[in-house]
Amino acid sequence: MDRSEMIDFILQRLDAEASAIETEWNASDRGTRTRHCAIDSLLPDDVALAIHAAFPRDGEGFMTRKSFREHKRTSANLDQYPLILADITYALQNPRVTQRISELTGMDGMEPDPHLYAGGLSMMFPGDFLNPHIDNSHESSRSKYRRINLLYYVTPEWRPEYGGNLELWDDQVTSPVTIPSLFNRLVLMETNKLSWHSVSQVVPGRGPRCCVSNYYFSEKSPTGDDYYHVTSFTGRPEQKIRRALGLVDNAARNYARERLGMTRATDKGYSGTLANDE
Repeated sequence: MDRSEMIDFILQRLDAEASAIETEWNASDRGTRTRHCAIDSLLPDDVALAIHAAFPRDGEGFMTRKSFREHKRTSANLDQYPLILADITYALQNPRVTQRISELTGMDGMEPDPHLYAGGLSMMFPGDFLNPHIDNSHESSRSKYRRINLLYYVTPEWRPEYGGNLELWDDQVTSPVTIPSLFNRLVLMETNKLSWHSVSQVVPGRGPRCCVSNYYFSEKSPTGDDYYHVTSFTGRPEQKIRRALGLVDNAARNYARERLGMTRATDKGYSGTLANDE
């Protein structure tokens, strides 16, 4: 299946699940104010298996992020891996797909990011995790707000008890709603100033859990007012020290970015040269 066929199939799945997507996205009383939904069987299983097989088994070439905030491996350098990884990444950025997801979520003016600022590929091995956080508010130029996260999970036979699951929290980060990272599942998640989320630790003997990540942006602020913040972390409810450390760390990184213009090398994204290769 080439990229154009992926695009057509994804659109068919979005249309087939349109009612369920809209219902889940707009549901109330779900334990989190973060709007979200899951679309299972996004692609034929054999295609999803091929995408998974294209990930390097040992994470070769991936950047390792390891701190109190997170343990995971990421890469936006799609030209280093089989073309199918670029195909699925940019199929989800296709204008027709972007427009359809905008319609289903009721979020107008969505634009994908071919340069993959904070997007791309991720792998989580045993012990890896992502602590509760709010994503950085903008893309690299700070001209557009991050609005929707698209997380496509491709590890076959993955089960919730293996960890590596998306968790969406209440405003006080006291209780999460868990969305299992099941094989061939696309999760759409709204992002704004209160969209606290995390990834549970991958259990020993499992992994890697592989994911293709995309983000949609818009010039319009989610709240209607201008704001800016870096990715801001806290600890889980029982991690009191990490919560205190997060407050200091977030303030320091916001200061460095706002006053000094400092960014991480891994935040520069990818050149996007494969974006239009169909």
